Amino acid sequence: MAGGYMKLEFLGTRGYIEARTRRHNMHSAVMVSYYGRKVMIDAGEDWLGRLEELGPRAIVITHAHPDHAGALQGWARSPVYATEESWQRMRLDVADRRALAPREPVEIEGLTFEAFAVEHSTRAPAVGYRITAGEVAIFYAPDVVYIHDRHDALTGIGLYVGDGATVARSMVRKRDDKLIGHAPIRTQLTWCQKEGVPRAVFTHLGSQIVEGDEQALAEEVQEMARERGVGAQLACDGMVLVLSEQLLDDGPADEAYAADDEDVHGFSPRRGRASPRLGEEDSNLR
Repeated sequence: MAGGYMKLEFLGTRGYIEARTRRHNMHSAVMVSYYGRKVMIDAGEDWLGRLEELGPRAIVITHAHPDHAGALQGWARSPVYATEESWQRMRLDVADRRALAPREPVEIEGLTFEAFAVEHSTRAPAVGYRITAGEVAIFYAPDVVYIHDRHDALTGIGLYVGDGATVARSMVRKRDDKLIGHAPIRTQLTWCQKEGVPRAVFTHLGSQIVEGDEQALAEEVQEMARERGVGAQLACDGMVLVLSEQLLDDGPADEAYAADDEDVHGFSPRRGRASPRLGEEDSNLR
């Protein structure tokens, strides 16, 4: 289907950490909508008992860690898609289980999902998804050290949604000669620069951002992005982006991106649901 908008609603943006704030309260998950048909990506423990009210027509899982799949136990309202490796490790009672194979595009509710293997964990092998709707393409990888077939994954996309565990400090280590952990935002912005990706948003935020001076860190991320010719921002719970080919073709804006959903420059022609602005005092909701 040509034309139309792809809508992204960041339901949660918190990584697998103890800290919670009003801006980053729920485990990372995003609802992708196209012509009103909603597909949820990831459903971590925080979403247990809440999926029915969200009403996804399908759920797609990146990997089997509890903060990405922990809410699926007993789910029977819609199909759940994951790789065979993830299904083997989840061991959950899910009524409609559907297997995805890396590099084999599958249409789900009008959206095309193509899984790309990424390095993150040896115990819960992960994938990122290239998601296409009409002429709009994005890549979603909330936990990532390295993207296999990165050129194919990122070439021609308008938006990269990546891992916000750390801004510049490496959280990459080796286990059994495999890389595990999280690539810093700085490294992921370099990937975007090399592959010509104009915009990036970071979710699955770690303690550095959630517990730290988010305003200062957001400015640091934006400066790193400007140096690479990329537009960038940190996501927050409730942030909504509405993407079209025309908006994404505009390229990175010169001004800094707002870090809340009420003013997302160059992405959305309308406002999303309100969420706390940077600079407001966040209550600790642990």
